[in-house]
Amino acid sequence: MKLGMLAGAGGRVVNIPMDRIKHAESLGFDSVWTSESWGSDAVTTATWILANTTRIKAGTAIMQMPARTPAMTAMTAMSLAQLSQGRFIVGLGASGPQVVEGWHGVAYGRPITRLKEYVAVMQKIFAREEPVTFAGKEYQLPFTGDAATGLGRPLRSILHCSEKIPIYSASITPRGVTAAAEVCDGFLPIWYDPEKFGVFEDSLNQGFAAAGDKSLASFDVAPFVTVALGDDIAQSMLPIKSNLALYIGGMGARDKNFYNEYAKALGFEEAAATIQDHFLAGRRDEAVAAVPDALVDAVHLVGPEARIRERAVRWVEAGKRGEVGTMMIGANSNEALELIAEIML
Repeated sequence: MKLGMLAGAGGRVVNIPMDRIKHAESLGFDSVWTSESWGSDAVTTATWILANTTRIKAGTAIMQMPARTPAMTAMTAMSLAQLSQGRFIVGLGASGPQVVEGWHGVAYGRPITRLKEYVAVMQKIFAREEPVTFAGKEYQLPFTGDAATGLGRPLRSILHCSEKIPIYSASITPRGVTAAAEVCDGFLPIWYDPEKFGVFEDSLNQGFAAAGDKSLASFDVAPFVTVALGDDIAQSMLPIKSNLALYIGGMGARDKNFYNEYAKALGFEEAAATIQDHFLAGRRDEAVAAVPDALVDAVHLVGPEARIRERAVRWVEAGKRGEVGTMMIGANSNEALELIAEIML
């Protein structure tokens, strides 16, 4: 089992917890991950982290694919991999139509097709076997769509890619997980019940079969896991419930909320429906209150030290089965990082 640390999303000011990141590095954490929404970006913060550390890897969870061309992402990845001696990890995501079309001003398009084409173009650029050409539905190199000048020509990267650059995808839908298993090195579920690998098993196996030469042994399942160390269990669960309510209740329309469907797949169908009803009606407090303690416990680690140690056994066993490769830890204290490192490493 490897451990990653979630660096957190920025607010009004860019906030990179370098002291905590360096502490995680000293504890043996393998990686630290940045994020972006519609404020600070994931690449600049990852660059800062790589420049101020020596061993720990930095990944992006996630870079929004529609915000960058695959060539630009490949250029960024190769540059950071060289400058950091191979410590950069690409984490990609489709984001959602609200952000993609509302903030970036581009079409949301076909997220599964986009992922496959995006990774294919990046891999061609990394390989440098020939000038890159690509004829896809989302991307064409050279560009052949409306307003094309016809002057574009295939190019080969000037920069050589001497390091293996892993590519992860943030996916929870069955088709998204299958695509990630086919073309990526790992995937980043936003939550995960270590006793319910079956939720993803068929999708992963379909992707491995499509790739032809992959298996769980060479693919990293890397879920986000909050570790909230505290004696007051109810109080420690409250911010987690607020986050779960936001995603299950409000991240998408009633009939198109992937997180709501995922919560149902994890066995919380009735609660997911209730949370969404409250959230969409503007009853945020009621939505938070409707999040079951059992859901929090299924996907996160909360409570006093003894309780976290006891419940972490589920994650240890999932690691032994190869069903979790990296735990992506969100923690707001060095003590929580120390505890999870002692248990897992």
